[in-house]
Amino acid sequence: MSTLSVPLADGQRALLKMYVKQGVAASEAELARHAIQTYLEEQAVAMVLRAQKEPSLKGNLDKLVKKL
Repeated sequence: MSTLSVPLADGQRALLKMYVKQGVAASEAELARHAIQTYLEEQAVAMVLRAQKEPSLKGNLDKLVKKL
């Protein structure tokens, strides 16, 4: 596992500490890892949704190729 150093605003750090104190996560690092994983998953879903909106070809491939 590698380490990432990220500067945080005072308010962000205070919220991390608050959530850890409330038991949302065992540590600030665990909460940060969870936040990063959630962001990555959201981006993956967004990419799939964008791809689904792209035009697609339907029908006989031989006929479609001849049109090109």
